[in-house]
Amino acid sequence: MLDLDFTEEQDMLREMVAGLLAQYASLEEVRAAEDDPTGYSVELWAQLAELDLLGLLLPEQYGGSEMTMIEGVILYEEIGRALAPTPHLVSCVLSAGAIVRAGSEEQKAGWLPRIAKGEVILTPAWLEPENSCSPRGVQMRAVNDGEGFTLTGTKQHVQFASSADRLVVLARTGEGAGDVDLFLVDPTADGVTLSQRMSISSDTQYRVDFDGVQVSAQDRIGAAGTGWATWEKVMEEGMVLAAAMATGGAEHALEITVQYSKDREQFDKPLGAFQALAHYMADSKTSIDGGKVLVHEAAWAHSVGRPISSLAPMAKSFTCKSYRDTTAMAQQIFGGVGFTVEYEIQLYFRRAKQLQISFNDTARCEELIAAALFDGAAA
Repeated sequence: MLDLDFTEEQDMLREMVAGLLAQYASLEEVRAAEDDPTGYSVELWAQLAELDLLGLLLPEQYGGSEMTMIEGVILYEEIGRALAPTPHLVSCVLSAGAIVRAGSEEQKAGWLPRIAKGEVILTPAWLEPENSCSPRGVQMRAVNDGEGFTLTGTKQHVQFASSADRLVVLARTGEGAGDVDLFLVDPTADGVTLSQRMSISSDTQYRVDFDGVQVSAQDRIGAAGTGWATWEKVMEEGMVLAAAMATGGAEHALEITVQYSKDREQFDKPLGAFQALAHYMADSKTSIDGGKVLVHEAAWAHSVGRPISSLAPMAKSFTCKSYRDTTAMAQQIFGGVGFTVEYEIQLYFRRAKQLQISFNDTARCEELIAAALFDGAAA
């Protein structure tokens, strides 16, 4: 039976995370991290490690807490609410998740405990210029040279690449749609070039060029030709947590907008007293709450071992659209001042759009939903 009530322990987790982020991820910290080459607070990262939040979803045998996706959603709703810049999703969920699912015992023992302790950061190098989020979008080549592989190509939107100890690189090894493998690549290796790129959200993203980069066979994660299947499953969890971030961000954006509409007066009455504006905010509240239920259902389903192949992309698509629409509406209510750096609403407006096009964009989410609907494989 579906139960979306949180336990007392889960409520305590939320309070702990909210308190931690209030201390280490203030708006001043968020603004300071914008377009920074590192892009996250080392102090916050250390605190997340100390409180076992980096290994929240990782197996106990490798130093994690082995909590469920429900606890993960609690953590990420608060991260989204605070706009906390952190490589948690790319390192502790996506990269670590790929190793958990398909890595060798040597890779698991060598990387997972260090990820859980915050000693290392791994980040995926997945998307490519002018290509989609689908497996066909991976065109970078990994050529077997007998002793290992030679990687050549370009990746973009690689988050926190300058801080990464390894890149989890998706590269094509054959001509079939899913002929993609995962490789652990040292970002300081010969032939790897990092170039920081600016984004609408001013987060820390890099273009990474690979020019004949050599990796050993032991650096491949999983068996030949299984990389995309592994990545697709990892991304289901990533989409749920990205949706949770969107929910937290949208809730806070609406809260500060409602408060502004109470405080700001026009024609001798608060903005919120105008019916049209009140209806806009009511519509946003309805959309946010609907998306939140979808996220919690996906987290619950994952926690009890049910498939989330459709729930995950539905949650990601719906909540990110709601987040984007809510912040766009908020900008209209704030008016011109909402676009100035002194006001925090512009931070949420910019990050809402970036999140919508990250970790599977709307088009890819729709492909996955359709594939689940028609019981077929998404191309």
